[in-house]
Amino acid sequence: MRVDIIEDDPVFNKIIERVVKGNNSYETIVHFDGKSFLKQLSPSLNVVTLDLGLPDISGTKLMNQIRKYNPEIEIIIISGQDNIPVAVKLLKEGAYDYITKDENIRERLLHTLRKIEQNHLLKQELAQLKTEVSDKYQFRQTIQGDSPAIKNIFTLIEKAIKVPNINVSLHGETGTGKELTAKTIHYNSPRKNHPFVTLSGSTLMGNKLESSLFGEEKGAFSDSLMTTKGKIEEAGEGTLFIDEVTDFDTDIQLALLNVLQTKKMKRIGGSEEIPVNCRIITATSFDLLQAVREKKFREDLYYLLVGLPISIPPLRERGKDIITLGSSFLSSFCKENNLPPINLSSGAKKKLLSHEYPGNIRELKAIIELAAVLSNSSVLDERHIVFNHSEPTPEILHEELTLKEYNERIILYFLKKYNNVMEVADKLNIGKSTIYNLLKKQKED
Repeated sequence: MRVDIIEDDPVFNKIIERVVKGNNSYETIVHFDGKSFLKQLSPSLNVVTLDLGLPDISGTKLMNQIRKYNPEIEIIIISGQDNIPVAVKLLKEGAYDYITKDENIRERLLHTLRKIEQNHLLKQELAQLKTEVSDKYQFRQTIQGDSPAIKNIFTLIEKAIKVPNINVSLHGETGTGKELTAKTIHYNSPRKNHPFVTLSGSTLMGNKLESSLFGEEKGAFSDSLMTTKGKIEEAGEGTLFIDEVTDFDTDIQLALLNVLQTKKMKRIGGSEEIPVNCRIITATSFDLLQAVREKKFREDLYYLLVGLPISIPPLRERGKDIITLGSSFLSSFCKENNLPPINLSSGAKKKLLSHEYPGNIRELKAIIELAAVLSNSSVLDERHIVFNHSEPTPEILHEELTLKEYNERIILYFLKKYNNVMEVADKLNIGKSTIYNLLKKQKED
């Protein structure tokens, strides 16, 4: 981190320099006036300690020039006067801190520099995470396939990416990849540097759903101990992804309608109007238009949400995309678990293509991961493909386990991998009680 010192008083210049150089991680450049600083102004600069009383330029004017050059540079004002109104004014204009030249200057300055350094490291980590997320959801790598059904979806996704202010409505069976599609749209659009926020309409009801969506002021309810932001506010200028919006009750539908019409919202119990700038992507497994016809969903809200409709095909309609996806899942699973590469045999491919996949892509992924565990070679063949998890496989028959013991082994493997009961229940298409009973049995044994 680079810190520039601008101080015309030799005594305080030396004091500040010693504090800054006391941390070996800081690159430090010392200036006695504003002009010499401006000559060496560089994009690598992170922090400036700025004396307000410079001989050649007003400290306030120089601060404005620095902020105009790069608003990310943190400015610490160093002043010989403890002037509260001036301090407040400068802090409002963008200064990071205001420190007076007194006996506490060393401690105050060191404390402030450490805070800035922590924030600087957090910003670097956040930037790295954003890059990793963008790479993870890179279009045409995230959603794979060459079938006519998926190529049509590619065209619509490209349109959604290029037009960031139109809402998008996704429709498809469970497990077809609606949330993945929503994230792909978001992280490839101009909104990618803003939040992607998720809300499930099926997991919250009544006041809890309303609070989650709109936020609440302290005291709005008996248990409202602090003001909290809702999902809409959290999304900011990013994307709010609403899963199963058809589960919203009529009151929530009306409240959301008003927000979309006015582009403003209020937290529950609040009076402040908060601007709404996020894009909304909805996902439903139940046809939204059919819900309108059945009077379960408001028609006026439907037209505000439908935007660009994208119907995601079930896996059984995507033909050889099953092999493309299966191979991709197999490769990823081997890398994640430090396994040698495993390839699909022609027999395995034929068997994979014969299945209907009621659980769609999610089911295929679970089948492939289980097959990789059961395989003991570099080739995965049809014997390893298990569509019914109670079906024993030849590779482990020599252990002479019961069907119940085979099932338990599979469940325990997935628990070890995902460490999440709900996720394992979803992937294996079993009840959570089955898993809890197994864990209880393991504990007793």
